Amino acid sequence: MMTKKKKDVKEEKHEEVAKEKIDNVVEDHKEEVMEEVINDNIDDLGESEETLILKNKIENLEEKVRYHQAELINYRKRKDEEVSNMLKYANQDLIMEILPIVDNFERALKLSEKDEANAKFAEGFKMLYTGLVNILHKFGVEEIKSTGEKFDPTYHEALLIENDQTKEDDIILETLITGYTYKGRVIRPSSVKVNKIN
Repeated sequence: MMTKKKKDVKEEKHEEVAKEKIDNVVEDHKEEVMEEVINDNIDDLGESEETLILKNKIENLEEKVRYHQAELINYRKRKDEEVSNMLKYANQDLIMEILPIVDNFERALKLSEKDEANAKFAEGFKMLYTGLVNILHKFGVEEIKSTGEKFDPTYHEALLIENDQTKEDDIILETLITGYTYKGRVIRPSSVKVNKIN
């Protein structure tokens, strides 16, 4: 026959094992229990309050969707504009390389005007220069008008200043280096001599 002391120890062990099993079951189903408690609380709020909470959530989500759609539209517009500009001005680097050659032709023609012995060479230079300028015009390159025009810092760069009382103030007296626009964009301003009356 089992003594009372041994019986108590055995019962305690059974109780501990049972308690441990219960704790394990509770831990395993803790999330489910929490969800049920939350749902019960929402049910206790009443249908109108639950509807308000859901409406607020929907409004917030709709606002986020609208914001992201607007961001996407703006991004697409920016990208389209960038691609359009890249395509529009794709030849700019090549044109900038050609412009110094055009400048050299202009200098050679100015010098040949003074030297009658090289008149035949000047004719050939003039033909080459005209052909090159026509090609540039075809691709949207335009010469900036300068001499006799009012000085405009957008199109002109003042390298020299002169005081001529017979001319108006801020009038360009001479074009030193021709400036150009490419499809409406200034790619090189004209270097000029400007009249300044004190």
